Amino acid sequence: MQYYSTIGQADKATLCEAVVNGLAPDGGLYMPERIPTIPKAFFNNISEMSLADISFVVANLLFGNDLDSEIINDIIKSAMSFDIPLVNISENKYILELFHGPTLSFKDIGVGFMSRMLTHIYPMPRKDGRIVNILVATSGDAGNAVAHGFMNIPGTRVFILYPKDRLNSVQENQVSMSDATNVVPIEVRGSFDDCQAMVRNAILDPEINEEMVLTSANSVNVARLMSQCFYYFWAYAQLIRLGVNTDNLVFSVPSGNLGSLTAGVISKRMGLPVKRFIASSNSNAVFYDYLKTGIYHPRHSKATMANVMDVGDPANFTRLLDLYNNNHEKMSSEISGYTYSDEQIKETIYNTYATNGYVCDPHGAIAYRALSEGLGNDEIGIALATTHPAKSIDSITPVVGVNLNMSRQIHKKQSEKRVECIYPTISALKNILLNSIK
Repeated sequence: MQYYSTIGQADKATLCEAVVNGLAPDGGLYMPERIPTIPKAFFNNISEMSLADISFVVANLLFGNDLDSEIINDIIKSAMSFDIPLVNISENKYILELFHGPTLSFKDIGVGFMSRMLTHIYPMPRKDGRIVNILVATSGDAGNAVAHGFMNIPGTRVFILYPKDRLNSVQENQVSMSDATNVVPIEVRGSFDDCQAMVRNAILDPEINEEMVLTSANSVNVARLMSQCFYYFWAYAQLIRLGVNTDNLVFSVPSGNLGSLTAGVISKRMGLPVKRFIASSNSNAVFYDYLKTGIYHPRHSKATMANVMDVGDPANFTRLLDLYNNNHEKMSSEISGYTYSDEQIKETIYNTYATNGYVCDPHGAIAYRALSEGLGNDEIGIALATTHPAKSIDSITPVVGVNLNMSRQIHKKQSEKRVECIYPTISALKNILLNSIK
């Protein structure tokens, strides 16, 4: 299958080119030239299939023309090795826990798949001895997932850009303290959007590309994006297994960089029977405002307690526009939006714990509240919980009023690294990148 740029001014790329390059040469994001339809027979047996089985069928349909099925199966077995449970909170509302991977974040799914695919289609170490450099901007969770996904893989180096004073203590420890010898943490005196722009500019910079091999591990990378479809099909399978009527299925998706929401829309286009989506966001309401007005107005992100969603210019917005042919009316007919302040997030965490005994992290709380407020009486809803509560323990414990002992859930890192601290300019990042090869 070929992949085209959302800007449309670059040649189509192969899967290998799209994954290795990360971004198209014109600065656009890669999209598959067609979205394959999954056979209806697949759904007849889906309730009897494992997560790995379902993921393999979806991945084979998406990538089977370019990768051998045995390779895809090996990637799936390695990447999808943890549970993704569906928890019933009330009669018609469920939470899909995507955070049981090695770094306690849903990022483990996309990054785990992408890192393994990259090593198959672009073997490392390279015969010419050049190192593959992976750049990632993180607002809290992606950085550690990428570090773990590429941990000590020969011929690779990972540069993690994260905004100064925007990560909580657990997230910052995970980023800045790592057993991986090939990880370089970089603290940026700016926002996540600044970090994301720096990654984009570096990948498109001719001088940098002349000297080193670069790719991105953010959700702009098509391999990471498409693999996020897996958990939508898995959620549906679990509902069928429970005997739930799924005629009016709604997903509430925490929406920051919009990668997970985009994967959900692609899953629906593949044939997953989803009625609609809810885009749930914190007070960085750029996409919410677009759904309401039809006007896209990116702006500087604000710091919130749901920091993984602190995004003021979502990268995957262009992919959503592409999927809906720039038709705002069509998009807003399938996607509704909700936005919440920190006080409302705290209120939801408290109420959900007091009423149901369930501990939400800030991001999952946003999705669950939006589901509770936006779900119709005849609908079944699933809220995506993207980050383990243990990663936000300092902010959650005072809200629920009890000491939550989740220390065992947090993977302890041992080796503190020297952290570069730079201003958000491409020249500062270029200096680090080029010096790394001397």
